[in-house]
Amino acid sequence: MQTVVLDTNALLMPFEMRMNLDLSVQNLLGDVRFVVPGPLIGELKHLDNKYASVALTLARKYEIIPTEATGDNSVIELALRTGGYVLTNDKILRGRLRKVGVPLIYLRSGTHLVVERV
Repeated sequence: MQTVVLDTNALLMPFEMRMNLDLSVQNLLGDVRFVVPGPLIGELKHLDNKYASVALTLARKYEIIPTEATGDNSVIELALRTGGYVLTNDKILRGRLRKVGVPLIYLRSGTHLVVERV
């Protein structure tokens, strides 16, 4: 079973874009294991976004894994540790993930998710 690491904007995506994240990813990869880096829980608690509280509830539905790093570095650390994909729309993070060979899932045209394997 593939692992998909979610970053903060991936957790906000279902509410901002009105999409079923689980179903959209399963349509691409089949059954997956969603994980969230532990430091992102604190990030969501302090985020100034109207969907932050529901995104926090969503994050707690998945497996939360502690990391040594924080922020984007925690996403990279967890992706490398699990050998998983990262779901993000953060362009800077996507560039960093490409450099270290991590496969990506991101929103294209604001309508659908796509997979980018490296």
